[in-house]
Amino acid sequence: MSIRRTYLNLSIALLVLTMVVMVFGAYVRLTDAGLGCPDWPGCYGKLLVPAEKNLSADDQWLAQRPLEVGKAWREMIHRYLASALGFGILCLAGIAFYRRHTIGVNPAVAYCLVPLVMFQGALGMWTVTLLLKPLIVTAHLLGGLITLSLLFWNTLQIKYLDVSVKIPNKLKMFVWIGLVTVFCQIFLGGWTSTNYAALACTELPTCGGKWFPSEQLGEAFTLWRGLGIDYEYGVLDTPARMSIHMVHRIGAVVTTIVLLILIWRSMTLGDSRIKKLAWVLLCVLTCQIFLGLINIVGGLPISVAVAHNGVGAILFLVLVTMLFFTRTSD
Repeated sequence: MSIRRTYLNLSIALLVLTMVVMVFGAYVRLTDAGLGCPDWPGCYGKLLVPAEKNLSADDQWLAQRPLEVGKAWREMIHRYLASALGFGILCLAGIAFYRRHTIGVNPAVAYCLVPLVMFQGALGMWTVTLLLKPLIVTAHLLGGLITLSLLFWNTLQIKYLDVSVKIPNKLKMFVWIGLVTVFCQIFLGGWTSTNYAALACTELPTCGGKWFPSEQLGEAFTLWRGLGIDYEYGVLDTPARMSIHMVHRIGAVVTTIVLLILIWRSMTLGDSRIKKLAWVLLCVLTCQIFLGLINIVGGLPISVAVAHNGVGAILFLVLVTMLFFTRTSD
């Protein structure tokens, strides 16, 4: 097997692993297992989740938080997967450095992944030590999304090394607008989840009988509240959570409009490849809207909520693909 093929296969494997880490991380967050282990990087001072009978009554971590074995294992499995991803990215960067002339692609993406995944590890630690601070948890989500996107870009540049397309700059601008819009919407989704606001509104199209409850909008988007606050299950009042929820809904409407315009322009200005991607984008967008509606009217079923996170990442990757194929625009 050629080194280029090995490099491609490793990039694909890490891409899949990153998606698994992100989706499983969403599952950990949605099942309130983010503090299943109150310490880091171990769990109650162990590399494996201990049995409660093996912990002494005066254990400092046990005194801080009672052991819930199911939550602890979910948290530790997430850490194991993330650690494997970090090691894999180091291997990818090593191959990119030592065989950069053989693989034939720009190794800069692989290099960028190394400090990024290290920062992701720090965010994972701070998620625990800062007690699920919403800004840290949301940043951790966005860092995972960026990691996923860079690995996907790396995979595309290996697979389509010799592909060159000419697309009008006007379309490239629409792709960038769509990409930024979806990124902001994912931030709002993360902010909604980390502030436990997903169930603040359970009716459509209004919330609590209002079109936009904005009494505590400023409070809802206060990014930093100091240290030492336990954010498990949220600290905001119901009106603030309702404001967050409704901003996320409004963001969903704006995102849908922006992406529909992008799809229309792609159909009229794009080549056959871009047109196919536009159809894929339409299908994924429709699925994402459907999952969002089920979350509201169905009371946030865990499986649907986790799928909503995963499909959001896929939606972003479709836009990354469109950007990749418009990068050589005139």
